[in-house]
Amino acid sequence: MSSRNDSRPFADSCVVLGVTSSIAAYKAAELCSRLKAWGTEVRPVLTPDALEFIAPLTFETLAGAPAVVDLFDEPACPLPVHIELGTRADLIVVVPASADFIGRTAAGLADTALGAVIMAADCPVLFAPAMNARMFAAPAVQANLRCLEEYGYHLVGPGKGRLACGEAGSGRLAPLDDIVERMAGLLGAR
Repeated sequence: MSSRNDSRPFADSCVVLGVTSSIAAYKAAELCSRLKAWGTEVRPVLTPDALEFIAPLTFETLAGAPAVVDLFDEPACPLPVHIELGTRADLIVVVPASADFIGRTAAGLADTALGAVIMAADCPVLFAPAMNARMFAAPAVQANLRCLEEYGYHLVGPGKGRLACGEAGSGRLAPLDDIVERMAGLLGAR
């Protein structure tokens, strides 16, 4: 969508940007920057393992909002942060969505701030998987992705190509333009 000028679905929207543990986490920072430029309220929520790849300060700076990492490190608000974000969000997008986080969500686990926000949400949730091609093809991961779709969650990607590990195949984070287009469709369908 960077080549398109139509950013209306994002103006005055609240998007929770979930970031999990993947080398593709740096692309979530670019997505955060784009959304903010389009007038979106971006609320970053990172899993603790995402911190191995990218710092919360990156998202706090780009979003102009605190990045939530710890479920029990509550900012000052009248509701617990996972309830506040889960009910305030117009859309939750998980970029990148690791195999681990996909499995945890499929199992209904809410042991991270991001997992709890998703469980408390009443808005569309979009997952953009990113992982090694063999991991993506694993029967358990495929079953978890089908489970997410059965629950009503949405998926975009992954793409095919060279992966960070040097291998090639499916598992690459979908292009940001594809993610943005899918997000716009979900926001427009509200």
